[in-house]
Amino acid sequence: MDERRPDPDQLLLRARKEEERKREGQLKIFFGAAPGVGKTYAMLEAARQKWSEGADVVIGIVETHGRKETAALLEGLPVIPRLPREYRGTTLEEFDLDAALSRKPAVLIVDELAHTNAPGSRHKKRWQDIYELLGAGISVYTTMNVQHLESLNDVVSQITGINVRETVPDLLLERADEIELVDLPPDDLIQRLREGKVYMPDQAAAAIENFFRKGNLIALRELSLRRTADRVDEQMQVYRQDKGIKAIWPAGERILVCVGHNPRSIRLIHAARRLAAGLRAEWIAVHVESPSRVRASESDMKQMADHMRLAESLGAETVTLSAQRMSEEVLGYARSRNVGKIIIGKPTHPRWKDKLFGSPLDEIVRGSGDIDVYVISGDATESHIHPERRKRPRSWKRSEWAWSAAAVAACTVVSRLLFPDFERLDIAMVYLLGVVFIASRTSKWPSLFTALLSVAAFDYFFVTPYYTFAVSDVRYIITFAVMFIVSLVISRLTLRVRQQAEAARLRERRTAALYNLNRDLVRERGATRLSEIAMKHIGEVFDSKVSILLPDDQNRLAASAGGAVAFTPGQQEMSVAQWVYEHRQPAGLGSDTLPGAKALYLPLIASAGAIGVIGIQPTAVPDGFEPEQFHYLEVFANQTAIAIERSFLGEAAQRALLKAETESLRNTLLSSISHDLRTPLSAITGAASTLLQRDVLLDTDSRLDLVTTIQEEAEHLNRIIKNVLDMTRLESGAIQVNKEWQSLEEIVGVVLNRLGDRLKDHPVTVKLPGNLPLIPFDGLLLEQVLMNLFDNAIKYTPAGTALELSASEEFYTVTVELADRGPGIPPGEEEHIFDKFVRGRGVAAGVGLGLAICRTIVNAHGGKIWAENREGGGAVFRFTLSSAGLPPPPKREEER
Repeated sequence: MDERRPDPDQLLLRARKEEERKREGQLKIFFGAAPGVGKTYAMLEAARQKWSEGADVVIGIVETHGRKETAALLEGLPVIPRLPREYRGTTLEEFDLDAALSRKPAVLIVDELAHTNAPGSRHKKRWQDIYELLGAGISVYTTMNVQHLESLNDVVSQITGINVRETVPDLLLERADEIELVDLPPDDLIQRLREGKVYMPDQAAAAIENFFRKGNLIALRELSLRRTADRVDEQMQVYRQDKGIKAIWPAGERILVCVGHNPRSIRLIHAARRLAAGLRAEWIAVHVESPSRVRASESDMKQMADHMRLAESLGAETVTLSAQRMSEEVLGYARSRNVGKIIIGKPTHPRWKDKLFGSPLDEIVRGSGDIDVYVISGDATESHIHPERRKRPRSWKRSEWAWSAAAVAACTVVSRLLFPDFERLDIAMVYLLGVVFIASRTSKWPSLFTALLSVAAFDYFFVTPYYTFAVSDVRYIITFAVMFIVSLVISRLTLRVRQQAEAARLRERRTAALYNLNRDLVRERGATRLSEIAMKHIGEVFDSKVSILLPDDQNRLAASAGGAVAFTPGQQEMSVAQWVYEHRQPAGLGSDTLPGAKALYLPLIASAGAIGVIGIQPTAVPDGFEPEQFHYLEVFANQTAIAIERSFLGEAAQRALLKAETESLRNTLLSSISHDLRTPLSAITGAASTLLQRDVLLDTDSRLDLVTTIQEEAEHLNRIIKNVLDMTRLESGAIQVNKEWQSLEEIVGVVLNRLGDRLKDHPVTVKLPGNLPLIPFDGLLLEQVLMNLFDNAIKYTPAGTALELSASEEFYTVTVELADRGPGIPPGEEEHIFDKFVRGRGVAAGVGLGLAICRTIVNAHGGKIWAENREGGGAVFRFTLSSAGLPPPPKREEER
């Protein structure tokens, strides 16, 4: 055995998948070739074995079909009661999904995986119920026959001649943690049928002649054995990867299948799925839209959407391309994706069309080079797989036919006026003009009618013998034929151009709508505002009522915004939306899950997962949205989800930044205060301890010095604490500015008087004009500004340096400035020194809040504060106060 070191990335990826699987339930499928082989019996035996071991095993639903030995295995096991549902006057008993989720057993027994639920159920298929159970952490035992496997559906139909309607996606079989094959030889199964152990005797006889023919059973048995062997092979592959054993299969294989709206495409999809599974290859389903062709009908578009959804459910990557030549686009895309195999359908149209218009199949084969091309035919019965997709008879518009007749009549009148002065060839051109006119305004058949009627009118009125359809010269028959062909070609081309223009306009409108949505979403912030914008655009584009639901702290959805296009979901609708949010799958109107809802609900999925749900309630289309509209809705929902997630991330980043700034501010404050409190406290403690020592004799001057030190340091400590408290109250808004008309001289006098002792080494020169008007300001706060400015000057200027305080008034603005002859301000720091906790160089004392408090107070007064360096050295601090307005008149003293 050639072993090597396992790939660490692969091991890590597998470990993550296993970790995710641990949170989900385990799925075991009892797999058989046909009904009656004993799948349900084997499942119940395994369930009883688990139950005897002490596991919590509960019966969800089991169909015994009247078999006594099967019913006997149910005795003693707990059973969830079935849920009755009324359908067309009949009561159907269905599996109760909600009861199972509420009971939440360790193992739940759910028979018949491919069963279709009754209308009104949450899910359309039972396998969707099982998906939800697994997601809730409940392990499931279930049963399935090979004919219900989606990728083998066409093969089974070809073998048995019976089209099986109920199918299960292959992905569910691949999701199974364990598959147990329940096998029975065809002769034994036929014997069981004859004994009445599968169906009633009268039904058994008919079954043996049809589905249960021995040849059918042999083929179905081979299919089940092969599919089980494929699963074993997949497990072996996983083992090889885990152990690092060198793989023997070629890597990097990729398959491309060409898909159209023809029902035969289903066979191509199934074949591609089987080939991809056998080769362990990726596969791509590609549809090419050709602008040169007439736009597909609504029925064809629905069929095409069904085919693409089928391919997606089978694990394919789906791509829609657009090109003039289908073959060139397919080959170009195949080479760009390193495709090694192309699967295409065998043409079913007449060969002359290939000779006349070219064969895409032949072009692909000839241009494929080293790419393998597989040509696969379809079965005729496949055209009846979706009878609801058949084209309905067109409801003709009478106005179009009237326009056709009127146009031919008008051309005839004009031609009669021109004839016989103009040649018959000129007359034919007039009729061709009428054909172009009608083709540009009506549909296909009225245009064809116009071409035919034009030839008839030309013959009747302008070809001898006149006023009859007889032709005197056989050469006119060729003229009529050419005229009709030219008219037909012109009408078809005109129709094609018009339809292409309509399709281009539709794409342009939707592209513009998506652009407008993105443009508006980029400009706004906040989940509520973004939701309102998205609801407005989606409501206008899709003619719908819209609701965007976002989760709260308990992950319960609630409407995020209102508006003209908003609707409020009821309690039942909210339960649908909550299911969509929790399972991240579309549900509601027009979907396979909870289709009875009044609106379609789509999950808003972003990079971090589901962030909400959008509900769309159409006002004009009660049955839901077309597939193309559904695709565009998903695009709009994705853009909305990205925008809302961006808003959430921005808010989270803002909160993180604020938290970081707060933490930094707290650390800076603690660092500054701890240092600045320690200095005066140390001085106070030292002086006080000296005074308390009885063995130390101090004279009167020494004691006075120590007491003075205690007083000064206490005042210093008081200023530090006061600055911190003032800054806190200013930023929290606890301090209100109470302006009163006052004289600046009075405030300056109060400040100088309070700073008398500290200014003894700094002579102060005060220059206040005598005509300085009264100013509205808060006296206490402005006193704090001047105190802090003087304190700052005292700390940063040498002893003996003079200080100059002056004021001036100009244009109703008073400017106050304090100048010093200190070291000045470092260049570039003139604005920074007003920030919190910023101290000048060379000074250790102070917290760095004095100038920040000054700026806050001045800004609260509507003024401005700044600092500059003086010529000759030093700095000057200036702030402004408004003196606009008139002071109130003085109150008269009341007469006694």
